[in-house]
Amino acid sequence: MRRPFALLAGALLAGALAAPAASASPAADGDASFRIKDPRITESSGLAASHLHKGVYWTHNDSDDGPYLYAVDSATGKTLARITLSGIGTPRDVEAISIGPDGRIYVGDIGDNLDGSWPYVWIYALPEPKKLVDRTVRATQYVVKYSDGARNAESMVVDPKSGRVYIIDKKEDGGHLYEGPARLSTGGSNVFEPVADVDLWATDAALSPDGRQLAVRGYFGGVLYDWKGGRIKRVGRLNVPLQGQGESVTYSADGTKLMFGSEGSDSPVTAQDAPGKGSSSSSSSSGGGGGRASGDEDGPVSGQNLKVGAGALIVLAAGFLGLRRLRGRR
Repeated sequence: MRRPFALLAGALLAGALAAPAASASPAADGDASFRIKDPRITESSGLAASHLHKGVYWTHNDSDDGPYLYAVDSATGKTLARITLSGIGTPRDVEAISIGPDGRIYVGDIGDNLDGSWPYVWIYALPEPKKLVDRTVRATQYVVKYSDGARNAESMVVDPKSGRVYIIDKKEDGGHLYEGPARLSTGGSNVFEPVADVDLWATDAALSPDGRQLAVRGYFGGVLYDWKGGRIKRVGRLNVPLQGQGESVTYSADGTKLMFGSEGSDSPVTAQDAPGKGSSSSSSSSGGGGGRASGDEDGPVSGQNLKVGAGALIVLAAGFLGLRRLRGRR
C-alpha cells in the first residue's frame, strides 16, 4: 500500500545515510540479497520462501495488477514463472503471502486503504506448483471478517505446525495479532479474534520455519517475538534495512536468514542473519520499530550492524514529523 509520507521519510533517511543497495554477494547460509528484476513487479508487498524450489521466493503486487503470483529466483532476480489464480473474484489489495504446512500458498487480500471500508476481506489458497512455468492454478477463496470490526492489515502468517492463519492489523500506534479458526472454511465467514498486542506499525510478518519465533517489520524497524502457538512474548527489536517502501519480510527456507523486501521497480530484497543464526546477533539496532516499539529499552536481537549518525536521525525525525503535520491538515 502506498504511503507518500512514509516513502519520503524513508528517502530522507536513506539519502542521509547513503545506504548501499542490496548486494548480490553469496551468503554462508541461507540465501543472499538480490533485486527483483521483473518490470511487471513494481509494488512487491509480500514474500514467501518456496518449500519446493531452492532459492525461489514468491511475491505479488499489492493492487492494480490482477490475480498473479511471481516465482523469483534469488540467484538472478529473474522471474521463473507467473501464476494466474482462477476461481476467485477480482483482488482488491493483496498485501501478504505465506506457505502453510499443507504445501499450499496462502495469499492475503487483506489491505484496506480507508481502514475499515470493507466489511470483509479474502484469503486465497492454492497448492504450490511443482513445476515453475507460467500457468493458471485454481485457488480456494475464503471470506474473512474481524470480531471487532473492519480494519486495514498488511501482515499474515500461517503457523508451520498447526496450519492456523493469523493476521496483524496495521495501526500507527501498534496493532493486534488476530487468530483465525483452526481450519478455514468456504461455508461462511471466517471470524478472526484478537489475541495479543503487537508493538509496531506492521507492514509484514513472518514465522520461522521451526515455528518458534515471529518477526514483524515496519517501515523503520522491527520486533521479534517468541511464538508459542500464537501466544506471543516480545524478545527484542529487529534491525531492519533502510528501504524506500519496506513492505515485506520472510525467513529463508532453512531459517538462517530474514529476507526484507521493498516496493518499487528493481526493488531490493536484503538478507540478514536471522536471530540466533549468525555472528552479528549482538550488533546495534537500526532504530526504533515505530509505534509502541520505539520507546522500549530491550536490545536488538538480529541483523547486520547499521551505524546511524545523529544527523541522519534528525533528518528522519524532521521529515517524518513534517509530513505527519501536512497529512493532519488535509
